[in-house]
Amino acid sequence: MKKSSIRLTTAQFANLHEVNKRTLHYYDTIGLFSPKEKGENGYRYYDISQSIDFEYIRMLKELNMSIDEIIAYVENPNSDKFIQIADIKEQELEKQIQSLKRTKKILQTKKAQVKFCENIQKQNIRIVDCKEEKLLVLPYDFSDDDFSSFFSYVKDTWSIEQIRMGIGGYISVDKVMKAEFEIYDGIYTPALPHSCVATAMIKPKGKYLCGYQKGTWDKLPEIYRKMLAYAEKNELKLTGYAYEMGLNEFVINNQEEYITQIMIKIEE
Repeated sequence: MKKSSIRLTTAQFANLHEVNKRTLHYYDTIGLFSPKEKGENGYRYYDISQSIDFEYIRMLKELNMSIDEIIAYVENPNSDKFIQIADIKEQELEKQIQSLKRTKKILQTKKAQVKFCENIQKQNIRIVDCKEEKLLVLPYDFSDDDFSSFFSYVKDTWSIEQIRMGIGGYISVDKVMKAEFEIYDGIYTPALPHSCVATAMIKPKGKYLCGYQKGTWDKLPEIYRKMLAYAEKNELKLTGYAYEMGLNEFVINNQEEYITQIMIKIEE
């Protein structure tokens, strides 16, 4: 097929590829991508046939290759070098894809929590069927109120992505029955897909007695008392741990609007 030759000014070529003219000037200056010809008046003129080469350069730039790396390849392109670059970048892209999937999971989780909280009044108790869930756990008793040391503690073990899933506390049912809320058994975060952390536990599937409390943490003993009364009235035997998790801290500016979810497994 015969290739037609169409001469374009810098502005026309920039508009065609939706880039800034300064980018073309810079690429020309450093020898990465130059116009087909330059007029005596200093004007740069590109040929339409250069478009494909330019888009390949943009692709390499989008793959986070440095300018020096791109220049080195453009000056001496060959199949072996391209395959090597493609293999490396394919692995990097896969990591980015998995990271984006985890971010999407976080957003979906948080959106669902916010929508759920819209219908929660001051207190609410219900029975919910839950699927088995993997939790990442760490020992922590909440005896230290220093949040900076707490955050450093979890960040040393969990990724920032994992922390964004939310951090809750868990306490044994035995302690709940005795109203001993001073010492928790640990903290947890719902595990993201493909999380590789040794300290993990499984929250079993089944029916859970769930309580929801609006307000500051000092109100939690009250909802616990009501949950225990509900369990006694309905002849429910509770087992395992009580799992606490804040559901809406990222959409409020008043702690009185804070909603805590408490889940305790019902023995079947």
